[in-house]
Amino acid sequence: MTQLIAGNWKMNGSLSANEALLQGLAQGLASPWADVAVCVPAPYLAQVAALKAALPGLSALHLGAQDVSAQVSGAFTGEVSAAMLKDFGCRFAIVGHSERRQYHGETDALVATKAQQALAHGLTPIVCVGETLAEREAGRTVEVVKRQLAAVIHANGHCISEIVVAYEPVWAIGTGKTATPEEAQAVHAVLRAQLQAATPQAERVKILYGGSMNAANAAALLAQPDIDGGLIGGAALKPADFLAIIAAAR
Repeated sequence: MTQLIAGNWKMNGSLSANEALLQGLAQGLASPWADVAVCVPAPYLAQVAALKAALPGLSALHLGAQDVSAQVSGAFTGEVSAAMLKDFGCRFAIVGHSERRQYHGETDALVATKAQQALAHGLTPIVCVGETLAEREAGRTVEVVKRQLAAVIHANGHCISEIVVAYEPVWAIGTGKTATPEEAQAVHAVLRAQLQAATPQAERVKILYGGSMNAANAAALLAQPDIDGGLIGGAALKPADFLAIIAAAR
């Protein structure tokens, strides 16, 4: 399975910074071993799509969004629909990131509906699951991630093989702390088994690791049998670091 390295820019960027970042990536991204995507703030989708088309070396880069509305269209001020994202050439949409769950109160059911909307409009949802530090210390990691993924499987069972899953332990996001390769692999194996129980095409589902993956630890994490790539935060904003992670993919 070809690994996927997806950068999540979060609420970062400017017209000038984005151009400099993509120019830096273009110099080293001509023939990546992995599938590569950048999930950018919605106001910059048009700019990044244009730069992707204009800069030699970025033809293999996929465009992604950081969220998608659970609604199709209508009186939902501030929302961005899956059809709109598709119009801008998006291939991926992150759903259920822990920051959305924590700061915007997104429930498992809402995340499942967002994944459903993405799939219905030809987008691949990157479904994020992960436990907090308190949940890990209470021994509830498996319970939490299985519950989060189960909601998405229940709502999208007939096409669950079309999703991407990202395991992001909340305690390791932006903290500099990282699950050891063995800790990450253990959770990935649980998620893999859950998918295998849900669909005979489970082998098509990429399971990414997110949570302070960087140039120094990427190779060890990506070497694990059930880790199929990474969802990269801070390191995705630095061309050299992001390219080093891509180079570590197999």
